[in-house]
Amino acid sequence: MSLQFRDEEFQSAWKELDEPQLDGGWELFTETMGVQIYRLYEQETGLYEYKVLGALSGCSPELCADVYMDLMYRKYWDEYVKELYEKDFDGQTAIYWEVKYPFPLSNRDYVYVRERRDLDIDGRKIWVVLARSSPETACSEKKGVLRVNDYKQSVAMESDGASGTKVFMNYFDNPGGMIPAWLVNWGAKSGVPGFIKALQKACSEYRTYCERK
Repeated sequence: MSLQFRDEEFQSAWKELDEPQLDGGWELFTETMGVQIYRLYEQETGLYEYKVLGALSGCSPELCADVYMDLMYRKYWDEYVKELYEKDFDGQTAIYWEVKYPFPLSNRDYVYVRERRDLDIDGRKIWVVLARSSPETACSEKKGVLRVNDYKQSVAMESDGASGTKVFMNYFDNPGGMIPAWLVNWGAKSGVPGFIKALQKACSEYRTYCERK
């Protein structure tokens, strides 16, 4: 499989662990549960792109990266996953992900590619995962589920110098349809910190999960 991402994209992601790039209209949206969330208004879509800075205590960055990449395990700990798997679609490996939305909204699904790199930057161990939508992938849409064709995410992780992990995340998606403002705000203000908390719990239970498989 050819590489889906350029070296420069990985470099940009890990550098924001040191100094998030917030010029050009980024604003602090909220700070909660030790997580800082910044947002940037996208004129073209009327939506926001987000950058997240946070920490996961008690779990190493390598463990966090392993948990983040394990799709089978995510179905176990992420309550919003309806369906999630990786497969070959006419010669291209991609991931299919259906996300539960609250009634009466339609679920959303994603078809995307991702790549993980474990980097050594002058002795610093940094784990980076990049993902983006792959609308060219031959995956048929489902009736009653809205396909998200504009999605990107980068995650960079390294040790916090103790027993935890420093995390930087940059993401944008355009879920389509009419999404109520309250749901958009909830997703950013509560959903993201909630996801990080759930990821931390998932890391603490990963060894037990692997032993039971």
